[in-house]
Amino acid sequence: MKTEEKEKKYTTQLQAGLGILNETKLLLDIWEPGMESKQLREKALSEGFFPNVSARRLKNIVDEAFATRYLVEGQKPAKYVSYFKENLSREAFKQITLLYTCRANLILKDFIRFVYWPKYGAGVDTITRDDSRRFVMDAVREGYTQNVWADSTIKRVSSYLLGACGDFGLLENSKGYHRKILSFRIESEMAAFLAYELHFSGIGDNSVISDSDWEIYGLKEMDVKELFKQMALQGHLIFQSTAKAVKISWKYEEMDELLNVITE
Repeated sequence: MKTEEKEKKYTTQLQAGLGILNETKLLLDIWEPGMESKQLREKALSEGFFPNVSARRLKNIVDEAFATRYLVEGQKPAKYVSYFKENLSREAFKQITLLYTCRANLILKDFIRFVYWPKYGAGVDTITRDDSRRFVMDAVREGYTQNVWADSTIKRVSSYLLGACGDFGLLENSKGYHRKILSFRIESEMAAFLAYELHFSGIGDNSVISDSDWEIYGLKEMDVKELFKQMALQGHLIFQSTAKAVKISWKYEEMDELLNVITE
């Protein structure tokens, strides 16, 4: 196993909430720009949005899951995810929440990159509990966790990984030993969004093409280049590629321009 972000460590934070898709939608209905996690939690409690959830559980969902995914980087993720929720398909919404969940939980990102997609590409039908457990055990042995996890923690995190993949539509959402691998393909709106989101982060064109976030959606660099050719045909950008470098002429100067176009 190899991760490109060695300065980061795997955590158990995924236990605060796996996909939490329905919870995210509810919280986005409450959230307003500038609202921090404490305010969001208090409003959710006072207005009864989560009647069957304890205050302690809601704190975990808001502070440890929602906030770490969407109330970062000046709260831009919350704004973008909210826009997808209001204007695009449920599948596109799932895919943008998957992006930010993986960024906040590197262990999930790497499980998808190094276990899910290799098995998908090899034509394997299922991923098992043992596959997930083996991945977590290898991570602990190779020093990707801040400390050595107990067997009980390894078992729990292994389950979280499978559960999250089920929530996001990569695996069948079941609790069996075998989880069926589902057909999964990046939505065109999500592809355009990710391309521009990476571009606006300040990295160069070659880095945009090779960024590991594309691997969340099963795309290697050659696949991404083909995707950019499609985006060029759709009028989102101008794409030129040689054996050594790529050159991209970006059509939109801010994200709102792109979002308006892909939701027309």
